[in-house]
Amino acid sequence: MIEFVKNLEIEFKKNANETNANGQKAYMRHQFEFYGLKAAKRRELQKPFLTNEKLPEKSKLEPVIKALWTKPQRDFQYLGQELVFKYTKQFEKKDIELLEYMITHKSWWDTVDYIAANPVGTYFKIYPKEINNRISQWLDSNNMWLQRSALLFQLKYKEELDTVLLENTINYLLGSKEFFINKAIGWILREYSKTNSNWVLEFTKRTNLDQLSKREALRLIIKA
Repeated sequence: MIEFVKNLEIEFKKNANETNANGQKAYMRHQFEFYGLKAAKRRELQKPFLTNEKLPEKSKLEPVIKALWTKPQRDFQYLGQELVFKYTKQFEKKDIELLEYMITHKSWWDTVDYIAANPVGTYFKIYPKEINNRISQWLDSNNMWLQRSALLFQLKYKEELDTVLLENTINYLLGSKEFFINKAIGWILREYSKTNSNWVLEFTKRTNLDQLSKREALRLIIKA
């Protein structure tokens, strides 16, 4: 585990770009440090670490992820969320706890959105009986990032999206003043409008959505 993180750190440091790093820090409101690796370069560097031969054993996944989350550079969290996604076929029921940890620590949209739509979305397809209880907990948590994840985990579900669950989730969050909640409501509705525009149009007509949510939800429908 230690060797995996240390070797990764060596590669990131060797390719650091201070100018890029300053721009990345400014874009993220100076909440995180960066090596200044653009996404394509980071993925090129991390690719050898994500091969099946180099992946840590599943039993080591949690300590590896938590070690990556302790690092100040955001590049490690980006690698960590893509690393977790490599293990979806091995997900156990308890792994939702690790995904929650990733959502609620060093939280910002750049990691939360990927985690919600990818590993979390996949987890709930594997363990659908966990959805109602877990989403209820997330909504009641008053944690904005868990609430945003409750909206966005169905982002890629298309025809499999549960409209009853989505409607209940949105209704729970109506009246929120949080930009990231209202933006996510609009985003998930806009994405679902690619699959079922009639449902989205009807839902927005009978629901008192925030103007930001409504504008985002109807963007593709109005354009069409």
